[in-house]
Amino acid sequence: MAGSDRTSYASGFSDLDDEVSVDALPVTGEIPRWLTGSLLRNGPAKFDIGATTVNHWFDGLSMLHRFGFDQGCVSYSNRFLRSQTFCESTERGALSRGGFATDPCRTLFQRIATVFSPHYTDNGNVSIDLFGGVPVALTETTLPVRFDAETLDTLGDHAYDRRVGGQISIAHPHHDAARGCRYSYVVEFGRKCRYRLFSIADADGTETVVAEMDVERPSYMHSFAMTEHYLVLVEFPLVVDPLRMLLSGQPFIKNYRWQPERGLRFHVFAKDGGRLVQSQTAPETVFAFHHINAYEADGDVVLDIVAYPDAQILNELELAPLRAGHPIDAIGCMRRYRLPLARCGEISAAQITTSMIELPRIDYDACAGRPYRYAWGVGQRTKGNFLDCIVGLDVVSGQALTWWREHCYPGEPVFVPQPGRTGEGQGVLLSVVLDARQNLSFLLVLDALSLDEIARAECPHRIPFGLHGCYLAR
Repeated sequence: MAGSDRTSYASGFSDLDDEVSVDALPVTGEIPRWLTGSLLRNGPAKFDIGATTVNHWFDGLSMLHRFGFDQGCVSYSNRFLRSQTFCESTERGALSRGGFATDPCRTLFQRIATVFSPHYTDNGNVSIDLFGGVPVALTETTLPVRFDAETLDTLGDHAYDRRVGGQISIAHPHHDAARGCRYSYVVEFGRKCRYRLFSIADADGTETVVAEMDVERPSYMHSFAMTEHYLVLVEFPLVVDPLRMLLSGQPFIKNYRWQPERGLRFHVFAKDGGRLVQSQTAPETVFAFHHINAYEADGDVVLDIVAYPDAQILNELELAPLRAGHPIDAIGCMRRYRLPLARCGEISAAQITTSMIELPRIDYDACAGRPYRYAWGVGQRTKGNFLDCIVGLDVVSGQALTWWREHCYPGEPVFVPQPGRTGEGQGVLLSVVLDARQNLSFLLVLDALSLDEIARAECPHRIPFGLHGCYLAR
């Protein structure tokens, strides 16, 4: 691959300072008129704060983006999430609170106070969800930030109920439509560390503890799995000694250690009652950010993740090599685990496809926690390049489709079902794409099953690479 092609993705890690509002973007093709809601996107957009630069992609200050759909037209607006971390950092001219891999210089007392008090980051730059019907921007702490889905105005922190507690959480709750709630979990550090699973009621946002589990060395888990009846925590062998976190003076993720001898530990909890149904270890040494889906089959739990051979991907996403356009070597592929619950047996593992995939999405409303056929994400078409194509996987046959254009770098494809659809995957994918040659971004609309391009809407500026988002129907 030519050097110019390899480095062209680097502009996706430059700051975006402008906040704009555009009533109608230029459109090529035809936006489906049944799209009448809004696509909300989240991600880091400011990495240079005063005279300092954060260390990692995951530490940039959050920016929200909204694409509104109405009668075939697309509007666009973007605003920084004005969290306490954002306000303090811009006033100070440096990151004010510890992030994923960037930490202000602090005394031992300040580090301890951060772990055992609410003064940790609320820079919700990872994803977007609804808590009790209210949109929130999420990161991996227990301080989601509420915002207005129309204006993108920041409305303040959403502190978890004191009974939920914890300091570390996830940006990927699961929604259970049948039970009318979302599920998430926290990690509580202390003399005894705990995983704590909890629910958030759709009706009023009430939070209820579902299950707890003591743990000596917590694992870094960016997401978890849900089936119809179970919640599953998968402990990857990247773990932390809580005392080290207090005393080392290192940023959050730098305190974690790769211990492959631990294997891959699965903990299955019943949604109803919170009983620990099973804990079992597989002799695997993989790492993952994202679960794709999980479901129950013949008394077993089938669980799909985007697996890496180790945690090296965390280092490859540090900001300096990304801004230099260094080649990306860590490649995640879909891996399936089968956990026997109603019979004796060991956990089995299989690789479903050789196609690289990340930032996975499914037909969530129809298939979350149930058997499914289709998954979508972004992939790597050219070896060493950043995420440069959209991938559609048939997880039954293992076949894959791709959408790719030269010098273009798509983001997470969000699936939107077509009204009145009769089958899984009937709808469109929405992805924000950086055209590095033009130094501009566009919103891409694809047919979800064929990956044929339907339309695109040109954005007024380059949008830095984001992480996750959601579609809100009107």
